Amino acid sequence: MERRLMEHLSCWLGGRPATSGLDIIGSPGRGSPGWDGKIHPALGVASPEGGVLSVPAEHAATVAEQYAKDDKDLTALGPRIPALVGFPERGWFTAVYRWTTHPPPFPDAGVWVPADSPETPDWLRPFGGDVLIATDPATGEHLAGVGIKRHDAHGHELAVVTAPQARGRGLARGLVAQAARRVLDEGAIPTYMHDPANLASAAVAEAAGFSDLGWLAFGATEARQRQRAV
Repeated sequence: MERRLMEHLSCWLGGRPATSGLDIIGSPGRGSPGWDGKIHPALGVASPEGGVLSVPAEHAATVAEQYAKDDKDLTALGPRIPALVGFPERGWFTAVYRWTTHPPPFPDAGVWVPADSPETPDWLRPFGGDVLIATDPATGEHLAGVGIKRHDAHGHELAVVTAPQARGRGLARGLVAQAARRVLDEGAIPTYMHDPANLASAAVAEAAGFSDLGWLAFGATEARQRQRAV
């Protein structure tokens, strides 16, 4: 777990979380397109002990100076970071950050199909690769699906959405566990992020083997609206 996770964070962010405090580092990765082809100019992950915030190299000193002026309070500084790194139109997010190495052996809940397949719902198409879909066997109606944000070779983030009429059946947790098993089989670590207030997503994560260990992710929001995972 530690090896896969740290390899992922080192590649995705340009450095692993500090053992104490917060390291603000400049990374060329912040100027390169991410999983969705868009620029993600500020990203960070923190354990209960310490964290790392990755920003473009040319802005690292400015952000670090402002962090020191704000008494090293990321809660206060965070919303101002997008403007400091040249993206004033972006917002700031904080999410619960989870991962697993032992998803439960639930029965498979869906089937894998190419993201560009005609049967793939629109919201899953941007993920590319294969996506996981559950449909109603009687009507063919889409009930839920999982897309994979392939950040790098070492870490793949899962995103799940369930149709309102299909909630409460345990479908989302089955799909997330199934997707996590595939990611692990491919040699990467499956990760899962959600808004701290999204209790439904938190319950899905817990049931699928993604324990809350007190880790957080934070950074500039994506250019488009995030899907709400349920």
